[in-house]
Amino acid sequence: MEGRPQAERELVLRAQAGDARAYEELVHPHEEIAFRVAYVITRNAADAEDAAQEGLVKAWRALGRFRADEPLRPWFLKIVANEARNRRRSAGRREHLVLHAAAASPGEAAPSPEEAALDAGERQRLLAALEELPEQAREILGCRYLLDLSEEETAAALGVRLGTVKSRSARALDKLREAYGPRA
Repeated sequence: MEGRPQAERELVLRAQAGDARAYEELVHPHEEIAFRVAYVITRNAADAEDAAQEGLVKAWRALGRFRADEPLRPWFLKIVANEARNRRRSAGRREHLVLHAAAASPGEAAPSPEEAALDAGERQRLLAALEELPEQAREILGCRYLLDLSEEETAAALGVRLGTVKSRSARALDKLREAYGPRA
């Protein structure tokens, strides 16, 4: 059918045969989440953008080794996450984590100015508590809850086992509860 997106497997096979347009179509749906994963790791927008772009290039180069029957997104996010970690290590910087909370979903009534001010204050308090956590905890919680990646995608992106994601998530949530404290 005309206008219908091609199956991921077919796009992978075409891209593996050298079709750059198929590769572009294949990775386009994953570019935003790739940037966001890189941002959680690098904690810097410019470094995250560079890591995501370099991840695209490295994935293109490695596409011949990718198994067409596997899902692309976890494989691609792992490449981007590794590139982001490499950039963060080489830069040696520790900048403050700035994550944008998701906007209200379409169709919801806009919050009152009072609610918006309270929400912004709570969001800042939560992000400050998140910033105090160790790097592994921030990465796990960022991927799972801020980026809404599945446990499997988080494991692939961070290069750890599924059980590690589960245990680190539980420990990180406990630490976050301690750091965040009771609500005012």
